[in-house]
Amino acid sequence: MRITRAVTIVWVALRHGLDELVLTSFQHPGLRLLGRIARIGRDLSAPRGQRLREALEQLGPIFVKFGQVLSTRRDLLPVDIADELALLQDRVPPFPGEVAVATIERAFRKPVGELFTHFEHEPVASASIAQVHFATLVDKEGRERDVAVKVLRPGMLKVIEQDLQLIRWMAGWIERLSSDGKRLKPREVVGEFDKYLHDELDLVREAASAAQLRRNMAGLNLVLIPEMIWDLCRSEVIVMERMSGIPIGQVERLREAGVDIPQLARDGVTIFFTQVFRDGFFHADMHPGNIMVSVDPNTFGRYISLDFGIVGTLTEYDKEYLAQNFTAFFRRDYKRVAELHVESGWVPAGTRIDELESAIRSVCEPYFDRPLKDISLGMVLMRLFQTSRRFNVEIQPQLVLLQKTLLNIEGLGRELDPELDLWSTAKPFLERWMLDQVGPKRLWRELRQQAPYYARMLPDLPRLWHEYLRQHTREAPDAELRLLLAEQRRTNRLLQALLYGAIGFVLGLIVMQILVRVLLF
Repeated sequence: MRITRAVTIVWVALRHGLDELVLTSFQHPGLRLLGRIARIGRDLSAPRGQRLREALEQLGPIFVKFGQVLSTRRDLLPVDIADELALLQDRVPPFPGEVAVATIERAFRKPVGELFTHFEHEPVASASIAQVHFATLVDKEGRERDVAVKVLRPGMLKVIEQDLQLIRWMAGWIERLSSDGKRLKPREVVGEFDKYLHDELDLVREAASAAQLRRNMAGLNLVLIPEMIWDLCRSEVIVMERMSGIPIGQVERLREAGVDIPQLARDGVTIFFTQVFRDGFFHADMHPGNIMVSVDPNTFGRYISLDFGIVGTLTEYDKEYLAQNFTAFFRRDYKRVAELHVESGWVPAGTRIDELESAIRSVCEPYFDRPLKDISLGMVLMRLFQTSRRFNVEIQPQLVLLQKTLLNIEGLGRELDPELDLWSTAKPFLERWMLDQVGPKRLWRELRQQAPYYARMLPDLPRLWHEYLRQHTREAPDAELRLLLAEQRRTNRLLQALLYGAIGFVLGLIVMQILVRVLLF
């Protein structure tokens, strides 16, 4: 089976001219010449990015998913290839409903008829990892609820492991032979892809991410996230609240329904920046296929988010790095942007700040010849990453994931409203976040967070102080020991005097209060 799959991969690669693409990237002149000879007799007029995308689509769902993950690494790829890979979609035929039923019954060890009062065998959506069926069930309170059942595609783990072995093998050869191999870090990218895939194969992880986002977004009143039915969640099957709405890509239908499209675009940006700068936990797969808009009178105009297989997380340090980078960029403070790269520890030791500043200026300055509403924050971040590549900067995966999601959000927002000024929407979040980091709110928040720790430690302070004194007095010479003990006795007397004085003062106030009350009444 593995040999057959390898032969299939080689045949597809040759058919789309990927051998020529790889050979011409080698340093050895003989191999580069062989790459040019390989073009003879084949129509390779299509751009290289398009040929790579079409080959991945033909090789099947795992390679499509790999291309999608690869498209997020714009810090590593040429722009033309990254743009083509970004067009990859999960156009995967559904598997039979009977297979989905068998998976559900194996997961819960019950017939589908006992779990649901109605189950639709025809799926409503199908992707490379799983597909979704609609169903109806009776909840614990006896109410009938419409639900969506997400079922993992059968045999995925075996297929994934087989294809991953072949992809790792190819990555190793590319890294050893290609002139761009070490810079592109193909084995590292495959490892990242491996992690994403195995995370998506555990549907309970996806359900937990959805629950976290639902809690975070509860007070915003801009987005709906389905509730998970936890009694019916397993690694192969999850059941959630069924969501109804109009796909966000159907703009004319939204207009006919009366949705305010410019406001919808602004709300999308607000949701994203709230998740990023307030929560540090964001939905990282926000393409149009995963977003609908509610037209229910009670939630009219709100976003509906679906599919939480990929989420991103940011630390406080990551958020500060991003906020300061964006702020410095819009002030044209390129030296500060360069300094932030150094402070982050991602720039190798010995990098000259002035050279990095000059490189950043050369890619960022052209943006200021256009209005702010025409500036793409995603492109700014991408340009910074591409510039960083020249200086061998190690870009953190969570920031690359953020940049990919930001590009999705910008594309979606400007498709809804071409006049959308993303910076005007993002700026209040950045300014508010920066103020929170240096003001009294930050101090009070950290004191509240650390209070339980200090409360537990406080009773131990006398013992710790005593042990410290005993340890150090053992080590001190006799003369120093006598001086230390004398100083300790003086301190004790002073503390006693202060304590007795305070007690006397309080008692005096109490006596005076009693006398006043007696004399007056």
